[in-house]
Amino acid sequence: MVAAKLTKQREGMGNITARDIGKEFIRPDGKRTIALSNLNVDIKAGEFICLIGPSGCGKSTFLRLIAGLSKPTFGEIRLDNQLIKGPGYERGLVFQDSTLFPWLNIYDNIAYGLKIRRVFKQHKQDVNEFIRLVGLAGFEKAYPHQLSGGMAQRASLARALVSNPKILLLDEPLGALDAFTRMNMQDEILRIWKERDTTMLMVTHDVDEAIYLSDRVFVMTPRPAKIEEIIEVNSGRGENRGRQRDSGDFLRLRSKILQILDFTGKTPPPEYYL
Repeated sequence: MVAAKLTKQREGMGNITARDIGKEFIRPDGKRTIALSNLNVDIKAGEFICLIGPSGCGKSTFLRLIAGLSKPTFGEIRLDNQLIKGPGYERGLVFQDSTLFPWLNIYDNIAYGLKIRRVFKQHKQDVNEFIRLVGLAGFEKAYPHQLSGGMAQRASLARALVSNPKILLLDEPLGALDAFTRMNMQDEILRIWKERDTTMLMVTHDVDEAIYLSDRVFVMTPRPAKIEEIIEVNSGRGENRGRQRDSGDFLRLRSKILQILDFTGKTPPPEYYL
């Protein structure tokens, strides 16, 4: 059965290690901007990690380095001990905007990556399985403009997941949604994560969202960014992962993260390329 085949990643796949990462940009006026400095992280296969920090500190820059869309100025990033040198289908990426092709229906949007890789025939059945997984069954022939924002992001998730990536990178994927839809989508992302066991790394500015979703929260400093502190959140799947947003533990974690993020007056102006 397709569903059984797609349910879990193979054990030990999806480990990320970043060592001594530095990233510099040359601005149009010739001056250097240091986005990341001496950043070191280890992410275990199957973990859900949220990155949080001041605007413009380099969270999205780090995500793009893992995606292979940019290269570090210093240091190296490895996926399952293989050096990341560029983009690869084993890393899925979902942006804040759905970035669906407006001229393609939902089925063809989700199947697009498989067709580009010329593996659509072998994985044709997976397209419908992921449409079902994200709750879009019945909307296969709909076009992006006919969907709500939440539904469009579901389609983006399916498109990223259909290639069976080892790691899913989420760059503020819920930032443009209203509060109610956002909370529903958080639950959907958690459900997919539990079913797929895919390593997930998500950038967010929402402290509550980070606590609700992640095993660990990486709190980043202002630019040049590094990891200020790693906050452990109770892990586990199924019933053991249930988190109440108004519980004492949840509120204590929120207070702790907000205290770490108290960089009032220290945050430099954001740069468009960070």
